[in-house]
Amino acid sequence: MKKMLFILSAILLLPVSILFAQDKFFTKTGKIYFNSTAKLEKVEATNRSVISVLDSKTGNIQFAVMLKGFEFEKALMQEHFNENYVESDKYPKAEFVGQITNNGDIKYGKDGVYTAKVKGKMNLHGQSKEIEASGRITVKGGHVAMNADFSIMLSDYKIDIPGIVKENISNETKITMDCQLEPLKG
Repeated sequence: MKKMLFILSAILLLPVSILFAQDKFFTKTGKIYFNSTAKLEKVEATNRSVISVLDSKTGNIQFAVMLKGFEFEKALMQEHFNENYVESDKYPKAEFVGQITNNGDIKYGKDGVYTAKVKGKMNLHGQSKEIEASGRITVKGGHVAMNADFSIMLSDYKIDIPGIVKENISNETKITMDCQLEPLKG
């Protein structure tokens, strides 16, 4: 009888322990799109290899992206981006480390769409800058999707735009981030 009671208790408590163990979410296939279009030329690129980790208990969040992974419509533009602007051989990745400041408002165990306010440090081109942004967290069936739109100024990260192409590239860069996270097993 004791053995049967133990097995029944284990079966009933297993889903609860799994639920609490799934407080971290992860992806290696997040997407970041940026647009620095100015008057004369369309400057945009997408990277589909964004790594992101979210700890739903603490609200800690991190994104990392290899700069050479950005794909442009024109190969020459991609080459200039890597060699002349972000200097990706010297500064190979960009990353954000921060916190969801209203994490208590997000119900990770309940399907829904929640507004998330994020604050942290963006590191790009060897420069680190505090940024704040709002986004959306969608919880559905135990999975988490994060989406955000925000802007950065290239000059804040000491990315220089030569005078000859100032009309082609905007100092303000609009960024759209989309990550579909899975529970981190482990």
